[in-house]
Amino acid sequence: MATLPVISISPYVRKETSTERERLATSEALHKACRDFGFFYLDISSFATDAEMKTLMELARQFFALPQERKDLISIRNEDSVRGGKADNHEAIDLYAPVANPDKTKPLWGTNQWPDDVPSFRSTYEAWVEKMKALGLIVMEAMAIGLGMTPEEWEEMKGQVDHSFWVMRIIGYPPLPNDHDGFSCGAHKDYGCLTFLLADPTQDALQVFVPKSLAAANQMGSSRIIDLPKEEGNADGIWIYANPLPGCVVCNIGEMWEIWTRGMYKSTLHRVLHRGSNYRVSLPFFFEPNFDALVKPLAAVVRAQEASGQKIDDGTYAPVVYGEFLKSKVTNNFSETTPGTGKD
Repeated sequence: MATLPVISISPYVRKETSTERERLATSEALHKACRDFGFFYLDISSFATDAEMKTLMELARQFFALPQERKDLISIRNEDSVRGGKADNHEAIDLYAPVANPDKTKPLWGTNQWPDDVPSFRSTYEAWVEKMKALGLIVMEAMAIGLGMTPEEWEEMKGQVDHSFWVMRIIGYPPLPNDHDGFSCGAHKDYGCLTFLLADPTQDALQVFVPKSLAAANQMGSSRIIDLPKEEGNADGIWIYANPLPGCVVCNIGEMWEIWTRGMYKSTLHRVLHRGSNYRVSLPFFFEPNFDALVKPLAAVVRAQEASGQKIDDGTYAPVVYGEFLKSKVTNNFSETTPGTGKD
């Protein structure tokens, strides 16, 4: 049975030894995956080692195994309501890009909280953040080429993401009880730029929504009938599992790409339903635009759509300042009481 595309980023990681044809093939594969699915596996084995990824998982498990009173020391209640630990049908530490003049009375403008009980936790995760920021720029360049952007247009776009207002989540999922009719993390779309999800080997947890026509064309199927959640309304499609692959992260695009591409790329619904017997660990990194970035349709996309005769309603994809968009989303998230909402 077919699954999501698997794309190696190696030609862009190792530019000195790869050929232009290899890099172009990677860019074309990214373009097709973003256009058709909004989700794909990114092989980063040329960029990150198994040992690095294993250490991240081990440190996360050490934290989640701590007594609750120790974990509560970094509760989001201590900060700006987003940075720190939280729990519903999963528990997590949320980290955001550091800001100048932090003020925990302002949404998103506090200070990250780190556990003191797990040696090397902070240094290891800070190193991973730097690595993922670099990966974000590498993938963005490859995507720019796939969209037919000129070098000058890529440099302009790079200036909108070179100080990414990134987010890192360290998530633990206890198995849901068999009689639980909810989700570990409810259906949602990511609202930023690129998500790089590193997860432990747990099978059949992360689910991705695929329209039925696309699923049929790619010979995809669900291992069992899964009812659509209310978030999807009357859309006709199936949920497929995005099970972890060695050396890969699961990558998906956020809503900013819908604006940049005037709907050519779509952010895709996904959710987590973990009913296994183990404790699942998931480490999504969200490579986002700069906080003050003005996200607007890309000239290369406008050219391509006009050349093909496509009629696009510009009002649907109006420019946004990313930081303002993010604050509105975060405010809405924390005003809701439904468990399991949030990112991955």
